[in-house]
Order: sequence, then structure tokens, then C-alpha cells
Amino acid sequence: MANGRGGSATAASPDDPPNADAAAIDAAKRALRREAQACRAEAHARDGATAGPLLRDRFLAAIEPPAGAVVSGFVPIRDEIDVMPLLAALAERGHPCALPVVAGPRQPLDFLAWAPGDPLRPGPFDVPIPAPTAARRRPELLLVPMLAFDGRGRRIGYGAGFYDATLALLRRDGPVLAVGVAFAGQQVDAIPVEPHDQPLDWIVTERSAWRVER
Repeated sequence: MANGRGGSATAASPDDPPNADAAAIDAAKRALRREAQACRAEAHARDGATAGPLLRDRFLAAIEPPAGAVVSGFVPIRDEIDVMPLLAALAERGHPCALPVVAGPRQPLDFLAWAPGDPLRPGPFDVPIPAPTAARRRPELLLVPMLAFDGRGRRIGYGAGFYDATLALLRRDGPVLAVGVAFAGQQVDAIPVEPHDQPLDWIVTERSAWRVER
């Protein structure tokens, strides 16, 4: 399976029979995560300095959130793509912003109000989060980090299940737009699919943006 950079990865296809062995899918995801981390590190080393503003421009040219829609972003850790230029631009356009906070294992994320320049403190997994006094918000658009993704809007993250649980809950309650963001070099041909996996609505990289067809 091509990884978008001329390499290969081994993973089950989303078109595999529904009775595909769950253990095999889990093993395929673990293998794909290892390769995806190396791909992301390479993309960050090559394009990290310029990717944030390019991602911002791709997003703004393709997606216009409803006026006043609450947008959830994330503080990039390790070699994740930098969404801070995009969050700053959306805040300037009048969108309230929020950052995710881990509530518990495989539990939906909480979201605390945040604006560019607000102080942050260490949270679970050493991810910076807003002050505990920040107001809780329900996002209507989520910028979703990814280790790898495919053109059908499937993604894998670190395996904790936070965003799948969050999107499942939010989608039961009302409209929400899930926008996967990553380096273009993190794309693969197909992501292994499990019943709890939540698809994305859009994918945006430093090179392109597209609505997922279903």
C-alpha cells in the first residue's frame, strides 16, 4: 500500500469482509502507526517550518465555517503539523476557539475555551491545556490530528480512542464538522476500519483540501 511518499505500508482495506479478524485489524493498525510516526517525523523535518501557514491558507480557501461556530484545535506535540496559524486566523474572523482536555480512558474529550495568547498549563500526557477556570464549550468544527489517513476520510491516531468517542457523542447531539489535519506525506492508500471508527468530513494538508466522498 502506497504511503504517499513512494514507500509502502501493510494494512487491511476498508473493503475487507465485515468478519475480518479483529486481532488482525488491530495488528495492522499497530504496524501502520509505527510506519506513520516515521513518515510524520520525516515530513515535519522537511516541511514543518512552512506547513502551518500553508495549512491555514488551504483551509480558508476551501472551508467557511458558519458564522460564530466554535472551533476546536490542538496544541501540536512532537512532530504534529502546526494548526496555531489557522486557529489565530479563525479567531480573528470571530470564531470562539477551544482546546481538548482528556477526561478519562476512551472517554469523550472535554473542550475548554481558549484564545490565541491565553496561558496554558501541562495536562494529561504533558499536552498543554487551558486554565481550569476556562469555560466549557461544545465545538461545531473539530481540527482532528492524525498519524495516518486515507482518501476516504479514515484516520488512525495514537490508539486511545478519544476522538472516535468524542465525534460519536457530538454527532448524536447535533451537527459537527470533523476536519482531519496532517502533512500530505501521512496519506496512505487505505486505513483498517473497525465499527467504532468515526470518519472525517474534510481532510486538509499543507498541499490540498478536499471534502470526503461517502
